[in-house]
Amino acid sequence: MKLNYQIALIKDVKTDAIAFFISEDKDVFSRQITQLRKHVGKELDQYIAAEDFKGKDTEVLYLLSLKMTAKRIILIGLGEQKKFSVEKMRRAAAKAAKKAQSLKAKSLAIMLPDIQAQVSLDDAVKGIVEGVVLGTYKYDKYLTEDKEKNTKLVSFTLFSEKEDHEKEIKKSMSGAKTICEAVCLARDLENAPPNELYPETLAQKAQASAQQYGFRCTIWEKKRIEAAGFGGLLAVNSGSERPPRFIVMEHNAGQKAMDTIVLVGKGITFDSGGISIKPAAGMAEMKMDMSGAAAVIGTMEAVARLNLPLHLVGLVPSTENLLGGAAMRPGDIVTHYGGKTSEVDNTDAEGRLVLADALAYASTFKPKAVIDLATLTGACVVALGHHATGMMGNDDDLMSKLKAAGEATYERVWQLPMYEEYEKLIKSDVADVKNV
Repeated sequence: MKLNYQIALIKDVKTDAIAFFISEDKDVFSRQITQLRKHVGKELDQYIAAEDFKGKDTEVLYLLSLKMTAKRIILIGLGEQKKFSVEKMRRAAAKAAKKAQSLKAKSLAIMLPDIQAQVSLDDAVKGIVEGVVLGTYKYDKYLTEDKEKNTKLVSFTLFSEKEDHEKEIKKSMSGAKTICEAVCLARDLENAPPNELYPETLAQKAQASAQQYGFRCTIWEKKRIEAAGFGGLLAVNSGSERPPRFIVMEHNAGQKAMDTIVLVGKGITFDSGGISIKPAAGMAEMKMDMSGAAAVIGTMEAVARLNLPLHLVGLVPSTENLLGGAAMRPGDIVTHYGGKTSEVDNTDAEGRLVLADALAYASTFKPKAVIDLATLTGACVVALGHHATGMMGNDDDLMSKLKAAGEATYERVWQLPMYEEYEKLIKSDVADVKNV
């Protein structure tokens, strides 16, 4: 999607659809509607009365006007100003973009609203861009007929009648665009079917991103994985005909003066559960068991494009978890990188087996922090639902920063306990750990 910033009067903005954020507070509502009435005409009042539009959060009002260059006009309610947040703006922008697409508009303009004290200009601009770009995301690579029928937004313009902060706004839009494109990369990887995306092709996607944006990417094939002693990754891979891959990515490689952060992403490109097979219902979703890997690859791309001043390492152990004559069995003992051993109790607990190798290898970078991202267990969804991600760790300061970042992006995390007593539950009589 092409993104622009424009300083222009409402009547002069050339676009298929134009959207305005409207506050629920009566005095602000009245002022905003009075301003719009000058351009739209008195019929605006008729539309508002007919739909009983009051600017409440998530309210949408659509009207046509022959008096403006943009014939399709969309009003989006932001609710009360005291409850105003970046997320409300992000959701409002997404609603405007989705409405514009449903009206077959190819271009959309949104007027930058008056920014409240509790939201910075940078956050507001990024929130709007994120809402528009991510709100209209759709994985339609394999659609044929529907793809031809659907109209997509191809351009978005943020505009203001004021000539203030133009340079700052353009910089914020550029940064948001980079992040959104990296998020869309991760979403495309997650949505890709497992006959298209498997360890080899996932590695190719990471390598292509690295070549385009200038970070280092090294792909370990099976022989190197065997030589390094990644027993967990090899055990999970044993039921698949497709060989495993270990993807090592680095931004600012060799910069010893910088802090080193390691991201580890679970890269199970399809998880049948193995011998401890999953129920058939919902198994198609197991193509997304590499979402941690997708997030790490997307993050590496974003960080490289933004040229952030840190040494960032991304590690992705990748394999399929399938059934086969050579597949691992409950009762097998696996020796990981570094020598620790795991007794396999359930072959559908495969994620922690491959992650154990990668996490042990992460220590060789002597990092300041390691962050592991994984679709590790459905039990977390039972505990927290779909509105928060479970977080556990041994560094309270790091976890508080992750929680703050999650609140800012509205991808929230909730801390779960890691009590000493839990260690007793994974003790094995025949190995260091029981993988249960």
